[in-house]
Amino acid sequence: MINQERIVNAFLEYVQISSPTKFEGKFAAYITNELKSLGFSVVVDDAGEKLGCDTGNVIAKLKGTVEGSPILFSCHMDTVSPGENIKPIIKEGIIYSDGTTILGGDDKAGIAAIIEAVKTIKENNIPHADIEISFSIFEEGGLHGAKNLDYSQFKAKHAFILDSGGEPGQVITRGPAQDKLDFKVIGRPAHAGVAPEEGISAIMVAAAAISKMNLLRIDEETTANIGRIEGGSVTNIVAPEAIVKAESRSLDNDKLKKQSDHMVACFMEAAEAFGAKVECDVVRMYSAFHVDSEDAIVKNVFEACENIGIKPFTAPSGGGSDTNIFNANGLTAVNLGIGERKPHTLEEHLHIVDLVNASKLVMELIKLYAK
Repeated sequence: MINQERIVNAFLEYVQISSPTKFEGKFAAYITNELKSLGFSVVVDDAGEKLGCDTGNVIAKLKGTVEGSPILFSCHMDTVSPGENIKPIIKEGIIYSDGTTILGGDDKAGIAAIIEAVKTIKENNIPHADIEISFSIFEEGGLHGAKNLDYSQFKAKHAFILDSGGEPGQVITRGPAQDKLDFKVIGRPAHAGVAPEEGISAIMVAAAAISKMNLLRIDEETTANIGRIEGGSVTNIVAPEAIVKAESRSLDNDKLKKQSDHMVACFMEAAEAFGAKVECDVVRMYSAFHVDSEDAIVKNVFEACENIGIKPFTAPSGGGSDTNIFNANGLTAVNLGIGERKPHTLEEHLHIVDLVNASKLVMELIKLYAK
């Protein structure tokens, strides 16, 4: 019953409405009007005011036609750069950008799937329980919209986030915690040609620290990375300062603490060895989540997949998503595959069959929760 032509046209329209992080307002206004036309009550919360964005999270609710169990769907509205003036093209059943921008399937494919499913439900008078929707801002770069969402306003106990690169049928049941680590090494300047021995090179301290670290793939659950290094200004001065920005992730909160503590220790030991100082700032961006494969929410997704003829499977994720925040706030949430291929790159693309199947899955879940 999903209308392929309609969902494809909607997706093409969505991605051509620019919504870079913190500037989702134009798209939020568009999708708000669309939700209202489908009978949803819609509010835009004050998260944007707190975060310096031009809009807040879009929260929509549609009263059920039967009792059932309330169901919640969520996606984020922002896209990474370069994401303005997107020109989508279709080749052999696959949607691409023209190669100068990202496509924006991350995460507008999820939004298109939800909207089309609701349209199909309504035009076919299919019974449904209360449907709740959260379209978040500022997901990219820290999940900030979801962190500033009022979860007490939702009746649903189960939340389905449509924001995974796997094909429809994939159910992300584990997601990592992430720490952001910022290091500032303070050395001592000196003339590099006249008296270098009088200086303490902050760059050398940072290099010594990093050389001692376990980085990249630590184990099957844990990763760590040095993402950015800044230091010095000219070659004839021993660099008095260096800035290092890093991250660590793990599906296990204890393993994450161990990895982050290790990275801090490497900097402290290097600073002591060189006679330098170091300032360390470790921020837990979000905690890990783990939904058991026997949990009702997973079984419901499996049943819905089997009903529409796609193969369900569970998988862990190495990346964070709003799913982490929903689980941390008392809901049981999983992230569903919607076929985002090569997101965050100029090669991003989306198979139309995946877009249609994602919408079929949303519709089937709505039907299941009406029972």
